[in-house]
Amino acid sequence: MQHKSTIQAELAAFLKKESYTINQFAGLSGVNSGTLSSIINGNRPIAMQQLDRITAGMGLPEGTFYELYIDECVVHSTPDWRRLGPFLHRCAELHKLDCIRQVVLIIMDNITYAPLLFDTAEEFYGQGKLEAAALLYEGVADSEKYQHSERLALCQYRLFKIRIGQSPEADFRAATRFECFVERLEELDQLGAIQQLADIYISLRHWDKAGILARELHHKTSIQYELRYYKTRKHKEIKEAQRPLCFYILYSYWLQSKVCEESGEYKQALDYVGMYSDMDWIVEESEEVRQIKEQFTKLGIVYACLYRLMCGELEVLPEYGKYIGTPELGLLDGLLKAVQAANRFHWDTDSLISRFQPLLAQEGMVLGQAASDADIPDNYPVLLYELAVYYLHTERAEQGLAYLFESLEASAALCSVAYVIRSVRLFEQFRPLASAEDQERYKHLINKVQQAHTGAKRTTGSLRE
Repeated sequence: MQHKSTIQAELAAFLKKESYTINQFAGLSGVNSGTLSSIINGNRPIAMQQLDRITAGMGLPEGTFYELYIDECVVHSTPDWRRLGPFLHRCAELHKLDCIRQVVLIIMDNITYAPLLFDTAEEFYGQGKLEAAALLYEGVADSEKYQHSERLALCQYRLFKIRIGQSPEADFRAATRFECFVERLEELDQLGAIQQLADIYISLRHWDKAGILARELHHKTSIQYELRYYKTRKHKEIKEAQRPLCFYILYSYWLQSKVCEESGEYKQALDYVGMYSDMDWIVEESEEVRQIKEQFTKLGIVYACLYRLMCGELEVLPEYGKYIGTPELGLLDGLLKAVQAANRFHWDTDSLISRFQPLLAQEGMVLGQAASDADIPDNYPVLLYELAVYYLHTERAEQGLAYLFESLEASAALCSVAYVIRSVRLFEQFRPLASAEDQERYKHLINKVQQAHTGAKRTTGSLRE
């Protein structure tokens, strides 16, 4: 196909080559013969449905003429939304993203198309055509980047939700790019946006940022709750938030308890558990609210037990053991906290550890067969390290060194420099207890760690043999 060809020329050449009359091709394609004649003579623009029927009638793959269609109906003529809208929908269906990108670049010189493109992007988003929707949102956002419109903020919000979940790096970029647009959203939309941002920062272990967002979420939601349920004058706002308002308040308390947990402030964390466990103030009534209350009730029971344990209350250990491996706590996190408490307060937790060692060994086998290092949870080498500490400090060198070597290997796989160094220091502390075989294995692991870090161009300093 020559560069300057047209759809009309392609159709005329096809009819000539196949010796079809217009009437014959009309029967074949389902397009009226008069319409075909007008199209070939250049007297009538081609509608989207007609283009697809002509393409099928010529026996060509769907979308064959879409690039030519852009040239004829967008570049060299004034775009007509009656044709452009269906064209974008078909491009999304056929995943012809380059065509969508071309159209957006061409028409967004005219800002009057922004509302139409935004509405189409919302349709794509609702249908799960996220890549196509992202191209439209980006075009609208770029055209309005110097304006402080809610539509611009909504575009950035949608792009944020589309971009997250690919990798930690992508999540961080998406979060930092979107964060400055939160205040431009409608007040009730801000609540869901803040909660989702907080989720990202929790996953990235940016606890300071998560704490700031938790306090902001509580402040904003409390105002909305007061206006909606406690003011004698009814608030005019009738729009609903993404979740019941009580969820965001309870979530803000939970998030603040997690921030305190991370910094070791377990008594303060326990106070926040009391706040999200006390739900007498909730006036909303629905099945979703009932489920939310049930969810936070379970979290309250588990985390109250956890924080009491971390405050040194040994008597809660049997009860705590019931929650290890539950959805609220998980196996690795649950066991990690128990071992950390044992190391901190010099407890004997052999029975609890032995109960979960088979599951931990099974978890290790699964992780050892993982397709990539990304499949290894960050807390796995930490748990192995704490187990090494536990056994080494209770004079069981063989078990302790075995866990230490596993921790060192897992830390190296995750490029966790901090735990590689901690493992090295722990080995040096207990080197006199290591057998010749242990020392040889340690030497091999250190060489492996150094090679991995050299390959990754990460300077970690010299590791002692």
